[in-house]
Amino acid sequence: MSAYRRTYADRAKQHVNPAAKSLLETIERKQSNLCVSVDVTSFNDFLSIIDAVGPYVSLIKTHVDIIEDFEPSLILRLQELSAKHDFLIFEDRKFADIGNTVALQYSSGVHKIATWSHITNAHPVPGPSIIRGLAAVGLPLGRGLLLLAEMSTAGALARGAYTEDAVRMARGARDFVIGFIAQRRMEGVGLAEGEKRNEAEDFLVLSPGVGLDVTGDGMGQQYRTPEQVVSESGCDIIIVGRGIYGKLGNVDIGEVQRQAERYRKAGWDAYLQRLN
Repeated sequence: MSAYRRTYADRAKQHVNPAAKSLLETIERKQSNLCVSVDVTSFNDFLSIIDAVGPYVSLIKTHVDIIEDFEPSLILRLQELSAKHDFLIFEDRKFADIGNTVALQYSSGVHKIATWSHITNAHPVPGPSIIRGLAAVGLPLGRGLLLLAEMSTAGALARGAYTEDAVRMARGARDFVIGFIAQRRMEGVGLAEGEKRNEAEDFLVLSPGVGLDVTGDGMGQQYRTPEQVVSESGCDIIIVGRGIYGKLGNVDIGEVQRQAERYRKAGWDAYLQRLN
């Protein structure tokens, strides 16, 4: 049966990657397919928003390299919040270099991403070597990788043959590549004429560009509703940022929590609609 029609709990049973299994179990347990993208530049705002939305999410997406007052204690606090609120961490690093370089970027430097982020992602532009480089670091730690197969910005080049090649690369590394950043399900994409889909194949699809109140941001981002993303396009997780915490420097924690619950419910309702 297609993953589109199966429950998160059922899908968790077949995944061999620990990060994918844990994420699907968390989604089912919390009845939340919401990932909040915390794209803020302040140490305190970063932790305050995560603490506020934590009860409503299964996944938090970070960009730690934009935090202006970053210090190692932030990672410890982030891990504490992950345990407190029962969510996984996704560092949106978008690696895009040769295998040896990305292995160092993943394991070393100031941020040491592999030591704390359950999931990260990469552009498939460099070819399969980028997966091998990241897997050498992340696989022994039980981490998972997402490939950027499609993007939600207007005029993005990630489409057509590019997307097909990304899916084919993922099929060659299913122990580490757990899914895609994309706008739709990837089942059947990249198969040769007459080639049958492996029924055991189950890639997670995380979709950015989700909004309940706006359709764009003036900088190329295009928004779709949770129903369009989850029920109609078959994606598994909705990624929401500014739609939940609003403008930087003007964060109302009560409103952040209200919006987080609003998006959690909309995403979960769209999933239930998809199952039925």
